Amino acid sequence: MASSSSQQRPWASPVNVGNFVPTKLWFNYTSTNYPAWKEQMLCLIQSQGLLGFIDGTIAPPHETVSDAADATAAAVRNPDYDLWSRSDVLLKGWILCSLNDDIVYTVSALKTSRDVWLELENKFRRLFNLAPPPPTATSTSTTTGGSAETTKVETQQNTGEKDLKEYLHLHRAALQGNWEAAKRIFDDDPCATTASINLIKATALHVAVGTGKAIHFVEKLVAAMPEESISVMDDIGGTPLSVAAAVGNVAAATIIVNRMPTSLYVPNDFGNFPLQIAALYAQKDMLKYLISITKDDCDLNPYAGLAGLRLLVYVIDAEFFEIALYLVKKYPDLARLKLPDNTSALKKITAKKSVFVSEQRFNFWQRCISYCVSMETISRPQFTKGCDIESMAQNSQTVFQSLQGMLLNVVDGLGAIKSIKEKTLLKQQALEVVKCLCKEIELLSFMEAKDIYFDAIMVAAQLGIHEVVEEIVGTFPSAIYCLTPGSNQYIFHVAVENRSKHVYNLIYQMSDHKHLYSDLQDSNGNNLLHLAGKLAPPHKLNEISGAALQMQHEIQWYKEVENFVHPHSRERLNYAGKSPKMVFTEEHKILKEEGEKWMKDTSNSCTIAAALIATVMFAAAITVPGGNDSSNGFPIFSGNSAFIMFAISDAVSLFTSATSLLMFLAILTSRYAEEDFLYVLPKRLIIGLGTLFLSITFMMVAFSATLYLVFGRKESWVLIPVGVLACLPVTSFVLLQFPLLVDLVYSTYGPGIFGKQSNRPFH
Repeated sequence: MASSSSQQRPWASPVNVGNFVPTKLWFNYTSTNYPAWKEQMLCLIQSQGLLGFIDGTIAPPHETVSDAADATAAAVRNPDYDLWSRSDVLLKGWILCSLNDDIVYTVSALKTSRDVWLELENKFRRLFNLAPPPPTATSTSTTTGGSAETTKVETQQNTGEKDLKEYLHLHRAALQGNWEAAKRIFDDDPCATTASINLIKATALHVAVGTGKAIHFVEKLVAAMPEESISVMDDIGGTPLSVAAAVGNVAAATIIVNRMPTSLYVPNDFGNFPLQIAALYAQKDMLKYLISITKDDCDLNPYAGLAGLRLLVYVIDAEFFEIALYLVKKYPDLARLKLPDNTSALKKITAKKSVFVSEQRFNFWQRCISYCVSMETISRPQFTKGCDIESMAQNSQTVFQSLQGMLLNVVDGLGAIKSIKEKTLLKQQALEVVKCLCKEIELLSFMEAKDIYFDAIMVAAQLGIHEVVEEIVGTFPSAIYCLTPGSNQYIFHVAVENRSKHVYNLIYQMSDHKHLYSDLQDSNGNNLLHLAGKLAPPHKLNEISGAALQMQHEIQWYKEVENFVHPHSRERLNYAGKSPKMVFTEEHKILKEEGEKWMKDTSNSCTIAAALIATVMFAAAITVPGGNDSSNGFPIFSGNSAFIMFAISDAVSLFTSATSLLMFLAILTSRYAEEDFLYVLPKRLIIGLGTLFLSITFMMVAFSATLYLVFGRKESWVLIPVGVLACLPVTSFVLLQFPLLVDLVYSTYGPGIFGKQSNRPFH
């Protein structure tokens, strides 16, 4: 580009970059929009004739020129360079303005648009294993120089392989923590302390820190390295301190920070500081340490902006809610931010379904323990510089709270009880974080706040986390009118469709506003009863054992919603021309068939057992143990108390087995209508299983009495082994079939899954 003519130099015209690149370049640990962003940006660059600026075909002219005729004349500014620079600066600005904030500061210091473009290309190709770019004009060799260029590349590759082979012993020494062997290598080659020793270009310090041991090796190596090399990055963008944060090596991190404190503020290729990496890998002790020493008044602040939000999100993911509560209170702006993938802290914590465990899944004793734990004061760590993260404010306690705490400490050693306590406290801490987030989001404008809590309340409605829904609606009453885009469903539509019973039960805590939802339709014309007629999501069905019980659960949902909706809605057709009953029948056709098959298979199996028991007990009644007295026909042992027990047990076993047999036959001959799965079929199965259990129990009693009469010879000790052995089949039945019987009784005659959950008003 030797000509000075401005016509030969492409000049960019003013354009709106957003028209070509509507979405900024972003990335997270699993995905990126770089390929799409690159194609859109190339379209813009090519349309303006500026492609040569990034592929190297338009090289920068000399910044100054001299007069060839007058060697003594001073060099003057090259007008060609000014033209080139104006286009290059504008192109660089276009690229920078299309980047996410986290990416901008990593490339903004680069001088030219080509430098920025190549840095982004290398970064994303390395992080996401993208295909390498095609060779550019400057990198493509000519015909005459091709052989030499190829030889050069091969030589570089061979040299790299040789270098790695030379450092193989150092690699092993770093893994083993063998400082003596490493010291000999460093004495022979001082550059080895900072050399890349493996395929990802990690140094010996990277490797040693990652082992989590041999701290003396790390200490001596850090002392031997130049300070500027301590924060060198490997090929995946990690510094030694980042590696220490990932593996939780606090001792190594302390050594590195003491030597080079600025390593705390070196981000990796993802824009994550060691602080974020410790949270990402759920290294709690490391996170506590780094929070205590990482300042928030530096140019690169790990607590500010999207970096701070990522820290909060990673902490929530790791379920360190006491730390999350501290971060939200100290840096409230984080509650009001969103990541490029539309994730906010409130949405992230709402998605932690496993944390918000419903107490209805606990048994009686578990609920008692959960209640005691819920009255404990939640630990609120106070983070101050140089203080332990777990220091807590000491509050006065009542005598009852003290005694309660002592009791919990006594039983804390029991694994099951400790697990319940941890789950309950974790849930309380998560709710505290939700409340704090809502309080901070409340400071935003209406639309800004809605943009954050909208996703969270919809996720909570879908997952059935009623506590989060209550908190959001309590803070933002308008949230109850949120509609899902496209389907136009309110939170109660979402709750019914996803069988989120706890969210649906909030209707019973509402004022008369609840009647507004009795006839609302979504974009497909479905009202609440249409959605109740749809088949539940598979993960919800799998929570219930047996297709018959699943069918019963679905009918219970349909009946409950049917009682709530407007009478007209029970027969209203949706836009597909289907009534709620038609939707239910179509959606549950397969489940109904599976429920029928399950009922018949269960009944067939139990019928065989009941028939065998009835046969044996009938035969035992005729041929009594010991035989009959030939003189009067009465049983020989008729005066023995054990014989009386045998007679009673035999009769009860026979009658109950016959009853069980009749119940299972009634199930086999049932018509299997949809409504039969609600009460008729479960009731028959309950009676059948219950009487079968009694028949087995009394059969074993009768058999045990017979053994005692015939072989016991009035020895009391015989009763002990006989009783123990007789308990085996009864216990087996209890362990294998009794849970099914309990589920049947609870789902059919229990308190039900619907109703008011608390006295807290809801809208």
